[in-house]
Amino acid sequence: MEYLKHLQKDKKLKPLLQAGYLTISKRKNVPVRLMASIMSQQLSTKVAAVIYQRFLDLYNGKDPELSVVLKTPDEKLRGIGLSNAKVGYVKNVAAFCLEHSITDKTLAKMDNEAIINLLVQIKGVGRWTVEMLLMFTLGREDVFAVDDLGIQQAMCKLYKLDPADKKAMKSAMQSIAQKWSPYQTYACMHLWQWKDN
Repeated sequence: MEYLKHLQKDKKLKPLLQAGYLTISKRKNVPVRLMASIMSQQLSTKVAAVIYQRFLDLYNGKDPELSVVLKTPDEKLRGIGLSNAKVGYVKNVAAFCLEHSITDKTLAKMDNEAIINLLVQIKGVGRWTVEMLLMFTLGREDVFAVDDLGIQQAMCKLYKLDPADKKAMKSAMQSIAQKWSPYQTYACMHLWQWKDN
């Protein structure tokens, strides 16, 4: 409940918080979650869920070992609905995580920026993808996704920001979000929820 008290100081955000208390949970196996977010890029949640389930089905419904993903023939991965590019990106994640011994434990000891700087080195992984990972897999409470289209649309509407000048809009968004710290993730979740409703 601590976060609600803090975010209510923002008079414009306050009405959105009436929707109720939201929770952030941690999920295991960060490398596989990262592959899942690559699979879901530019897809609806529904389609992404279907493709991810097909991916798990290739490995008897369980999270696969990274070395096993690397050995999976490209045609097999394309067969579940992944583009050539995404097949490459998924394998890039597996190779990078193996090479750098990236595990849930190693990432748990790192701060947000360090994780972003590490993972954006993987071809096919951008800052937004890592921010989603920080929020929804690592359960970090203070992440602001300035490049998320849904967050941009919600904040432009709520705070009357002009989306025409992207640079000015993002700068304004960041200065608003600073006041939400250390609970920026919750603010984003409330903005998404409000936008979807």
